[in-house]
Amino acid sequence: RLFAHWEAVASTHRVSLPRDMAGPIVQMTRHSQAREPVPYVALSQKCEEAAYEERWYPAGKWACVTKGEPMYEQSISMSFMKLMRYICKENSVGCYLGMTVPVLNEIHLTKEGTELEREVLTAYYLPGKFQQNPPVPMDPEIHITERAPLRVITRVFYGMTTEETILREISLFWELLGSTDTVLRETYIVAAYENPSIPQRRNEIWFICRA
Repeated sequence: RLFAHWEAVASTHRVSLPRDMAGPIVQMTRHSQAREPVPYVALSQKCEEAAYEERWYPAGKWACVTKGEPMYEQSISMSFMKLMRYICKENSVGCYLGMTVPVLNEIHLTKEGTELEREVLTAYYLPGKFQQNPPVPMDPEIHITERAPLRVITRVFYGMTTEETILREISLFWELLGSTDTVLRETYIVAAYENPSIPQRRNEIWFICRA
């Protein structure tokens, strides 16, 4: 039943779910309550109707996959399946590593700013106990990367993440922020806090502050 449920979710993202994902899905479900938050410091908060927050994330090691499928949902789904296999067993320690949130999807807008470029980088933060010595992925498409400290302005939104919803959230956030040159205009991050099988899942759009 669980596999069939995830299969239905995958089909809404226009991808098919391989049978070898059954094991990782069961493990992820079993450990769904134990999720380690990615560490950060809240710098400021704007608590009005349009709540957004400024945060600073320290440098850290992430497992990253880059995909350039025809649709955004396909890229993130295929990348996350690879990361699930790595988290669940396909790593040099051969055991479940533990889930961290959020999973980041770094996107780039075309020069016109009207659509997303195809390549999306999906990143999973290594749990604290593996930060110094990250397990090696068996999948050559997964790269362990030390990401530099990051300062972002974030805003929550709920539901499925598609190219359409992301572009809408970016546009809405720009309206709220007004004219500013303190953040990047071509690169953004979509942060996912819940697994894809949750319909009204929590996401954030991150505007990246200039160094």
